[in-house]
Amino acid sequence: MSFRLRLTLLVAAAVAASAIAAAAVMYVMVQGRLLTEFDGTLQDTANSARVLGPRPDDRFGGRPGGGTLLLSGRPDIFAQIVDSSGNVTSADGQPAPGLVTSEIKAVASGQRSESYADITIDNKHWRAYAIPLGPGRALELARPLTEIDAALASTRLALVGLALAAAILGAALAAIIARTALRPVAKLTATVEEVTRTRDLSRRVAAEGRDELSRLGTSFDAMLGQLETSLRSQRQLVADASHELRTPLTSLRTNLELLERGQPTDPVERQQLLGDLVMQMERMTTLVGDLIEVAREEESPMPFEKLQLEEIVQEVVDDMSFRYPKVHFNVTSLPSTINGVKVRVARAITNLLDNAAKYSPPGATVDVAVANGEISVRDHGPGVAAEDATRVFDRFWRSNDARHLPGSGLGLAIVKDVAESHGGSVTLERPIDGGGGARFRLRLKGA
Repeated sequence: MSFRLRLTLLVAAAVAASAIAAAAVMYVMVQGRLLTEFDGTLQDTANSARVLGPRPDDRFGGRPGGGTLLLSGRPDIFAQIVDSSGNVTSADGQPAPGLVTSEIKAVASGQRSESYADITIDNKHWRAYAIPLGPGRALELARPLTEIDAALASTRLALVGLALAAAILGAALAAIIARTALRPVAKLTATVEEVTRTRDLSRRVAAEGRDELSRLGTSFDAMLGQLETSLRSQRQLVADASHELRTPLTSLRTNLELLERGQPTDPVERQQLLGDLVMQMERMTTLVGDLIEVAREEESPMPFEKLQLEEIVQEVVDDMSFRYPKVHFNVTSLPSTINGVKVRVARAITNLLDNAAKYSPPGATVDVAVANGEISVRDHGPGVAAEDATRVFDRFWRSNDARHLPGSGLGLAIVKDVAESHGGSVTLERPIDGGGGARFRLRLKGA
């Protein structure tokens, strides 16, 4: 059963139940109103009969001698006098012992002040009312409920028809409502099926409005956008990585083939070839490590913890001092607490210092400052050209001047990813003190 059909049936059932409940309440109200008026007539007639006594039949105008005297004074209401034993002592016409009930006897004996009763005799429905009429006697009035029963029967028939009509109308309206209300769901379903079939993540639901279904469509569009961006980034990463790996792999294969054939024979050239092999292996190692780091950024985030930024910087500086013994790292730090993942923060700082040391001439100084969740790294190398400043954080991008240097083109891109995943940012500045070089500022969110 489809959701639309279930919704239609539920709405139709709710409308039908409401209509039936309303019809039942209306029927009870009509029944109560009719019986109240009917009992009021019996009560007024009984009080008049007790005060005025037997009267001529109303059909003769109530004139003396105009007809038979009636205890009730009305031809449509039967009356009789009952004693405490249940015997009928007087009646309008033939006595009706079948109309005498235990409640009537209780009224005659003075145990009750009045009594109502529903009595059926020979398939005829009566409504009886009794009041005391002196010691040991009661005046009982009875009237057929034929008109009331007929009116209630027609009312029941009308209400049943009304309930059925309401249920049918409710089902029709429910079908229209379900179709209208579920149109965004149908649109969303069609988009999902189309994306599943074609794998085209550029499709969008383009939902309008502010209701829950529209918000669902908007959220789904946002999810598709994120997936499209992620997939495009993944494909670009694979393409760029393949391109970057092709060069060192080709060089390694060529050099190894030369070595396999015993070439070159000159010791100096052979040593240069081995050095080139080592350099290409280092380049591949760096590239693979950076690719792993980039892939890690795409995974689910690692748990954050409070970190002392100045301690992490000092650990990285100590390590970089061994790797670049000809570069001096000048560190100025203040206590600074951040909230982050230590291995990733350390990797970002390592990339910044590695980038600064790589482009620094021998004997140069790299200035490192730490304060208020920010790391500033300043080198005194050739700096970054103005036309290249907007691309330094792109993946696999390297300037023409840096292609001869070892690296993967992912270092600063990883710094940017770490900064954004930690709620911070990284920027490139051109120093204004005339000392040349470049300054990178890495800002991380405080704890």
